[in-house]
Amino acid sequence: MSSNFRYQIPARTFTKTYKNYRSYKIYLAKDFNCRCGYTDCPDFWFGGKNTFHIDHFKPFSKNPNLETEYSNLVYCCSYVNILKSNDEGDYIDPCDVDFNDHFERDSDGSIVPKAGSKEANYMFNKLQLGLRRYSLIWKLDEMYDKMIKLKDQINDPKNEKIKNDLKLLNSDLAEEFITYLKYLKTEQ
Repeated sequence: MSSNFRYQIPARTFTKTYKNYRSYKIYLAKDFNCRCGYTDCPDFWFGGKNTFHIDHFKPFSKNPNLETEYSNLVYCCSYVNILKSNDEGDYIDPCDVDFNDHFERDSDGSIVPKAGSKEANYMFNKLQLGLRRYSLIWKLDEMYDKMIKLKDQINDPKNEKIKNDLKLLNSDLAEEFITYLKYLKTEQ
């Protein structure tokens, strides 16, 4: 069974102009929902905004006039930005095209390029989008969201009769969550 690649499409909304592209970082983080434009991984799992990079969709080394053009900037994880570097290959702009038309997630959360998308297949290979880290982060993020929703349900007075069942479910989910975190720790 496959899932959508992302649930919220990033949109560049900031309109001011800066002379240094790094000044845009907090606005890019907001516009990209604090997620990597290419992997959709939340910056939280990488250590927050300080660890994320600003990618120039069209490399400014080859397009100097676009160095501070907000419409050319992508909030992304360091892994992808380093791999992309100055490459001008077949990339899809995360804000101009719905990545769900080109990528999906399998049942384990792995990123899968759709067969008919030459750009998605190029990006998948060049940016190493098949790395296990991205599926693990997707799983952790899914579990975290479920734990938050479950906690809200546990605290809801209308669920008093099933509160113990909800607590047991929350405990099972927390155990799975810790298992993934331990796995990540041993991968380092």
